[in-house]
Amino acid sequence: MKRNTRAVAGIAALGLLLGCDSDGVTDPGGVGLEPVEPDTRARQCTEGKAGRYPCSGIDLVSYLSGEEIGLTQGIVNDMWGWTDRLTGTEWALVGHQQGTAFVSLKDPERPLYAGILPHTDGAQAGAWRDIKVHRNHAFIVSDGAGPHGMQVFDLTRLRRVADPPETFAATALYDGIHSAHNIVINEETGFAYAVGASGGGDSCGGGLHMIDIRDPGNPAFSGCFADPATGRSGTGYTHDAICVVYRGPDIEHRGREICFGSNETALSIADVSDKAAPAALAAVSYPNAAYAHQGWLDEAHEYLYMNDEFDEAFGMVSGTRTIVWDVRDLDDPIPVADFIGTTKATDHNLYVAGNRMYQSNYHAGLRVVSIAARESPVEIAFFDHEPDDSNEAGLNGGWSNYPFFESGVIGATSIGSGVFFVRMSERN
Repeated sequence: MKRNTRAVAGIAALGLLLGCDSDGVTDPGGVGLEPVEPDTRARQCTEGKAGRYPCSGIDLVSYLSGEEIGLTQGIVNDMWGWTDRLTGTEWALVGHQQGTAFVSLKDPERPLYAGILPHTDGAQAGAWRDIKVHRNHAFIVSDGAGPHGMQVFDLTRLRRVADPPETFAATALYDGIHSAHNIVINEETGFAYAVGASGGGDSCGGGLHMIDIRDPGNPAFSGCFADPATGRSGTGYTHDAICVVYRGPDIEHRGREICFGSNETALSIADVSDKAAPAALAAVSYPNAAYAHQGWLDEAHEYLYMNDEFDEAFGMVSGTRTIVWDVRDLDDPIPVADFIGTTKATDHNLYVAGNRMYQSNYHAGLRVVSIAARESPVEIAFFDHEPDDSNEAGLNGGWSNYPFFESGVIGATSIGSGVFFVRMSERN
C-alpha cells in the first residue's frame, strides 16, 4: 500500500517533539494508511455504519476533505468553533499545515468553505496549529513554524464574504513569541496563555506565556509562569492547559484564576490571578506516565480528565487510557481512576461538555464517554472516521473535535482526510 505522505509528515513532526527523528516514534499502529474516499452525504448510523464509517449512536452530517478547505500540502490538525450571535451562524475554525480555514455551518449538511487565513509571512508550514476564540476574535499559534507569532483575526469579517473562498490577512499579529504549541484562553478574564513557546521574546521556558487580550486587536505581554518541577527539560514546559475562574469546592482558592497544565511528566496546577506573581499550587505525576498531553475539567471544577499520548504506543496500558483526577483539593490533586476505552488507539484531544467527554483518539476516531459517574466513565457512542485503520496505537487519524455548538453538531478533524461534522443520534 502506498504511504500517506500527509500522515508521515505528521509523524515526523511528532517525533521531533520527543527529540528523535521520524523513526523515533515508529509507526506503532499501522501509520501510513491512505485517506479514505469520502462519503459526503448525510447518513444515519444504522446497523453499525453511517455510510462506510463504523459508528454507534452518532450520525454523519457532512464532510470536507483537506483539499476542500484549502490544503494543498501537509496535514489537517486542530479546530475550534465560533457562533456569530448576530446571525446565529456556527463556524468551524479548522487548522491545517498551511493556515486556518473558516467553514460556515449555516446549513451543516452543506458546509461552506468561506476562506483561509494563511500562516504568517516568513513562517514555516508547521504541523501544529491551534486556535481559540475571545470576543469574536480568533487567536492562532503554530508550533515548529519559526517566526509565526500569534495571529489575531476578527471573525465578524466572515459576515462580509462575497465570493468564497477568500484569502484573508490577520487583523493583528502578536510577536512576543515565535512558535507555540498551543494557545489557551480564559474568556472570562480576557487572558491568553501561549504554551510550549519557543523563539521570539520570552518563551517562559515553554510554560505559560501570559497575554492580555481584553483589547483583542492589541495583545500585550503580561508575565510568565513555569514550574521547573515538571516537564522533561527542567524548564516547566506546558504542552496544553485549561485556565478558569475557579468555582469548585476548595474554598481557599474559589474565585481565583487557576490553570491546570498537562506538563509532559505531571499535572501542574497554578494560581495565575496576579500575573506579576503567579504561584504553583501542585505538581503531581501518575503511574505509568509516558507523556501528559492534554486535559479538561468537568463543569463543577471537581474532576479533570487527562490523556497520555504515548502510554498506548509504548505498551504501558492495555487500551486507550484516560486518567481521572480528583481536583477538589487544588493543593493535593489525586489520580483516582484510569478509564480504559474500548480500543487500543492512542488518544489525543478531549473535551468535556455537561456529563459527556468527547475524545479524538487517532485511529479510533471520535469517542463519546459518559462521565455522569465522575470516577467511572463509560463509552456510550462513537464515530470512526478512520474506517480502514486498525484501532491500534499510532499517530495518524483523529486529531481534535469541537463539541460545544448549541445545534449539537460536532466537528472532528482527521489528519489525512479533512473535517467531519456529526451529530449524536436522536436516541442519545
